[in-house]
Amino acid sequence: MDDLDKYIKKRKKKSPEFSRNFDKGYKQFKIGVLLKQARLEAGYTQEEVARQLQTQKSAISRIENHAEDIRLSTLINYASAIGKHLHLELS
Repeated sequence: MDDLDKYIKKRKKKSPEFSRNFDKGYKQFKIGVLLKQARLEAGYTQEEVARQLQTQKSAISRIENHAEDIRLSTLINYASAIGKHLHLELS
């Protein structure tokens, strides 16, 4: 465990609010990372995805970098634009 992991673990123990906010933020960050990774693996640029979705490159950047409160329809359309299908799992 590196210093950052130790710090996060310590802060989570001290502050339930920090823990809730950290976990929520991490999930949102992870969604954006997964979208970007899928786009790159499919060989698309942000500009190409934007054209498919009839939007601006900046909108694609926002989706990938700030995925909080993203609509399900947006996720489905994004996946379709890069030739993928969206699968959700509840656990």
